[in-house]
Amino acid sequence: MAVRFLNGEVSELCLGKPELTRVAANATISDALTALKTSRDSHVSVWACGGGGPNGSCICVGKFCVADFILFLCREENLTHPFKAFEAPVSDVLPKGLPIVRHLDPSSSLLEAIDYILDGAQNLLIPIQNHHIQRKNFLHRQASSACTHYNGQEYCWLTQEDVVRFILNSVGAFSPIPTCTIDSLNIINNDIMMVPYDKPVSSALGYFHRALIEQTSVAVVDDQNRLIGEISPSTLACCDETAAAAIMALTAMDLMTYIDSGGPPEDLVQLVKMKLEEKKLEGMAELMDDFCESSMSSSCSSDDEYGFSKNGWPSSRSGGSNRSYPGRRSEAIVCSRGSSLVAVMIQALAHRVSCVWVMEEDRTVVGNVTFAGMLRVFRSCAAT
Repeated sequence: MAVRFLNGEVSELCLGKPELTRVAANATISDALTALKTSRDSHVSVWACGGGGPNGSCICVGKFCVADFILFLCREENLTHPFKAFEAPVSDVLPKGLPIVRHLDPSSSLLEAIDYILDGAQNLLIPIQNHHIQRKNFLHRQASSACTHYNGQEYCWLTQEDVVRFILNSVGAFSPIPTCTIDSLNIINNDIMMVPYDKPVSSALGYFHRALIEQTSVAVVDDQNRLIGEISPSTLACCDETAAAAIMALTAMDLMTYIDSGGPPEDLVQLVKMKLEEKKLEGMAELMDDFCESSMSSSCSSDDEYGFSKNGWPSSRSGGSNRSYPGRRSEAIVCSRGSSLVAVMIQALAHRVSCVWVMEEDRTVVGNVTFAGMLRVFRSCAAT
């Protein structure tokens, strides 16, 4: 039964998807941020046309979110003049190497989709046949994917979360594997990224880049490796650009406070400015002033739903906007070695996280379980 399920067409996952927001690869980051703000999506798709595809057609070459730009601002060449980074093409932000977005035929099997994910894909872009669009829209509320017309074709992209959720709905087909412990299934990833709570969070920039690629998180721990919280790409994606300044100025513990829901406390904002001045990062300090002033003015005005800085750059934080995502918190979702696979799947999907931390009873971090790790277990059923 499991093999038959895995051989089903991936188009079955593409029901009821909302419109996909897209930008051209040569668009400026400012344009991409504007598209992101107005779409209320967490990511926008990035497309290359002409020579980028067969016969001059267009292909999706990646995706963009605020977390990408925050880390881009933290590059050494952008710290002195951060406002120039807004003028860079969005393609400069895309990760190099293996593509994280892959095109897939709608008649491809779920097994093929999982193989792409295990090869590093975060999103699968699939052309949708018109007769599928008219089917029941029962996945619309839960989907983290989207459809749009491009090249005269409607597309849908699927995330790792979509695939795991789809499998959970038919998890009985894989019995008894879902009830086995994650320890017995050997899916606990021990190659984890940790940063001490009292260390400058800028020392973990390499970890944040890796977390974006691997769809995981960075653990914040005490001096005995006990878990305090996490900093995840989904959390950074819900922040505004001033998070880049906070990363360059704060400890890991202070950054968790800065990025938690509700916005940073004023004393922490002032601490960031002071630290930036000490490090002679006047450009980042100006960025803080610019966007904080924008946030204050937009909260007092209902004329413009989407915020812009005083220099005209689109701001990720706007007092008149209800733009928010479930990932904006630093609290980590945890389980134990003895947790069942299905229990961890439910935890991850309920909290909309791609990484569940595995802890001992004393809160010492053992490792984590990711969507990719879960899918690897179900993929193995095809070989048995």
